[in-house]
Parts: sequence; C-alpha cells; structure tokens
Amino acid sequence: MSLWKNIDPAPPDAILGLTEAFKKDRNPNKVNLGVGIYKADNGRTPVLESVREAERRILDAGEEKTYLPITGSEAYGEAVRGLLFGENAGAMSERAVTAHAPGGTGALRLGADLLQRFRSASTVWVSDPTWANHHGIFAAAGFEIQSYPYYDRENSRLDFDAMLAALKDVPANDIVLLHVCCHNPTGEDLSPEQWEALAAAACEKGWIPFLDFAYQGFAEGLEADRRGVRAMAEAGPDCLIAGSFSKNFGLYCERAGSLTLTAHTADDAATAESHLKKTARVLYSNPPAHGARIVTTILDDPTLAAQWKEELAGMRRRIHAMRRQLADGLRSRDVPLECDHFERQQGMFSFSGLNGEQVDFLRDEKSIYIVRSGRINVSGLTADNIDYVCESIAEAVKTR
Repeated sequence: MSLWKNIDPAPPDAILGLTEAFKKDRNPNKVNLGVGIYKADNGRTPVLESVREAERRILDAGEEKTYLPITGSEAYGEAVRGLLFGENAGAMSERAVTAHAPGGTGALRLGADLLQRFRSASTVWVSDPTWANHHGIFAAAGFEIQSYPYYDRENSRLDFDAMLAALKDVPANDIVLLHVCCHNPTGEDLSPEQWEALAAAACEKGWIPFLDFAYQGFAEGLEADRRGVRAMAEAGPDCLIAGSFSKNFGLYCERAGSLTLTAHTADDAATAESHLKKTARVLYSNPPAHGARIVTTILDDPTLAAQWKEELAGMRRRIHAMRRQLADGLRSRDVPLECDHFERQQGMFSFSGLNGEQVDFLRDEKSIYIVRSGRINVSGLTADNIDYVCESIAEAVKTR
C-alpha cells in the first residue's frame, strides 16, 4: 500500500500559495502585494551592485567549496554582531556568540530547538498578530504558544499599554518573541522608550527575549533600527536574536541568516555556543557559504559597505515614497479607510483595513493579490500600478 494513499494533501501556504496563483493569472494588470519580497519600481527584485561586485571578488579569489564550521565562519559572525550592536559595542560583543543559519526562518528554528532542550516546559508568547510561520516554527519544536496584545485594529495602531501589561504577567523562563523593527504584518514599531520598558520587564520578570530581526535598515536606518537589540543587550537578560540578510542585501535565495545569543558573561556565552553547535549539527550540520561570503566581503570593505548602505537607503526611501502615494491616492478618491497609518508605519508591510470579502474581490475581479488578513506589501506598488491599485481598492471598499 502506498504510504500516501489515505493521507489528505496539506493545504498550501497562505502567503506562498498567493504567489503561485499570481503566476498563473493571465491578467496583464495583475499585482502581487502578498509575498514579503522587496520590489523595485520596475516590479523586479534587484540584485544590488555591491552584491555583484562582492560576487566577482569571491569568484576571482577561487575559494574552496569545502564545509564551513558548524556555526559558520568567524568573520561572518563578527560582521553580524557589528550590525547588531554597532560600533564600540565592547562588552556586548564579548558575551555574544553567533551561528550562521540557513535564513531567518532557519535561525528561528535553530533557536527554538536549542531552547526546547533546556526550557521544554516554557510557553512561547507571540504578538497578536504575528508572521504566520512563527506559530508553525515553535509548534514544530514542541512549544505551547500563546499571544500577547499588540495591534489595536479599530484604531490601526500599536496598543503598547496592553502589550506591556500582558508581558508583565508572563512567567519567568517563558519565551517572548519580539519583532525588532518593521513588524510583520502590521508595520507598527516600538519607540526607544517602549523598548526600555520591555527590557526592564524582561529583567524584572525573568522571561527570555527572542528577537526577530529580519528587516534591519528598512525602517529608519541601520543605527535606529537596532535600538531594540541594544536595549535588551544593555539591560542584561540572556536573549536570542534571529537575523536575516534576505531583505537588506537582497539575498533571498542564498539563505544568509544568523542566530546570536547574548549571555551574562563570556564563559556563559561559550557554554551556550557549545550547545548551539550540538543543535545545529543535527538540524543541518553546517550552513551554506555563498551568501555569508557576500555579506562578509561587503561589510569588511569600507568602499563596498558604503555602496551597500546607499543602496539600502534607496530601497528604504522607495518604500516610504510608496506609502505616501498609497495614502494620498486613497484620500483623493474619498476611500472610507483610515490612511494615516500607511505613512506612519515602517517597512514593507501594513494592515490595509480591508476585510476578507474585499480582499477576495480584489483577487477575483482585479487580479490584485493580498493576504486575506488585509496585510499588504507596499513595495509591490510601483509608479505603473499605484493608480490601478487605488482605484480598485476604492471600488472594493465602496461596493463590498
């Protein structure tokens, strides 16, 4: 008998399934505002010039394609910590260790499996709402998952008072997942003062911060975007930081991610690293090399690093510009939607305020693909499609 004969097919991924449907759509006006990939104004995901130059140098150097160490190259780890903590990080870097992981998702799963070995009875707390895959990752690692308040849907903004009150009740040794910047899916971020309050709560209550940092540089800039990391690291609780270079380097297919652990002392960090290696060994043995080599080559060269920072700033400016154009386009059409949040929120994602029926109408009648929660990827908007999208949303809201 076939192993799969009496097993139902798994449902398609809610977000990646949208992309499959989008590819099959024959409408020349189709627009994909679902999947979380940065798009330039031509509708394509760019390969950064700094990345092209780094790849040329790597090819010319003729490096061997042998296995990396379990936690990846030491130079990559140093580059990651430099971005996380900034210049003059000092003691923070000395009591931190980094593993190169296969993408941000791999970093989250690596951290989840590591914590499962020592905190198996803990609950993982995620924001309401959060990236859908957070639930799958931590459930697969064996954790119970609960949510804490985050987004006030009625007023389209962060509800920090409710968030902080809930996190002050989280038991010691539980795990709290926090988005550092460009919150996915809402785009609502924490202020420096709010990060300080969360760091104090973590220290007081004894819960473990697990920071998801997938979009550094996409909100306000490299320095401003890491303030949550700095707040937690300076406050002193042991924490985990899952990073990704998919977005800010455009390395989506290279799976260049990282998991960094901060501890109270350098000796504690060394102990953590030993278990990090053991966990990674059974998950994927050792990480892919090419993406990490690109990142290291760029960050270790002042000229390439400056070029990359300017390219990153260009992506950030385009996202901000499309947010303004979307808000202005909807206001000019008298669409009865709250529009101020499109300009206030950060990163690629925003909750549009569209309901499920309106989202279905946009997909079925206009070939505009949006996650059914109403979350949109604003970088999918371009000069060529912004008017079409605004007109279509206006029709959806006024008729549905």
